Amino acid sequence: MILQGNEDLRVVKTIEGVKRAFEELICEKDYEKITVKELCDRARLNKKTFYHYYETLDALLAELQMELSAGYLERIKDYELPKDLDKVNREFFLFSAEQGLAYEKITCSVTYHSIRDEMVDDVNDAGWGKSRKYRNLSEFEKKLLMGFVNNAVLTAYRQWVENGKETPLEEVIEMTNRIVLGGVNGFFK
Repeated sequence: MILQGNEDLRVVKTIEGVKRAFEELICEKDYEKITVKELCDRARLNKKTFYHYYETLDALLAELQMELSAGYLERIKDYELPKDLDKVNREFFLFSAEQGLAYEKITCSVTYHSIRDEMVDDVNDAGWGKSRKYRNLSEFEKKLLMGFVNNAVLTAYRQWVENGKETPLEEVIEMTNRIVLGGVNGFFK
């Protein structure tokens, strides 16, 4: 349940507790191994309360995905693609660096590929969908371009996380921008 700001304090505490417990469990194990019972035990509520707010764990995961996507989209809403791709890429890394371990796991783990793909699709639709250059591409060209950009950026992020974030973030952003901008600029020539 996405909080609107006018809920009773008990509802707010319940939803925040569910989300906190869910993120903790995401950090500890693969999504397929998380159960509603385990989540409820961790959040100190009964299953009936959980099901009052969420139909399934998938609904909770989808809500988490939507909140993460919305936070990033808010940061890039004024950028124009492909012209501002370097800025969008920078914002991705800065936003990602500010998130917690659950975000890292969702972004890096194979287990979360379906939810990650939904997040990527939301971002692509919102960011690239406004671009006239992009809209003029064939479906094949759009998929090829998005595959390149998404794979390059996500691979760089995953590698940075996997290496313990030893490389300074600014260097990672610069390297990724060189790779991505070179490919995208060449694509649109």
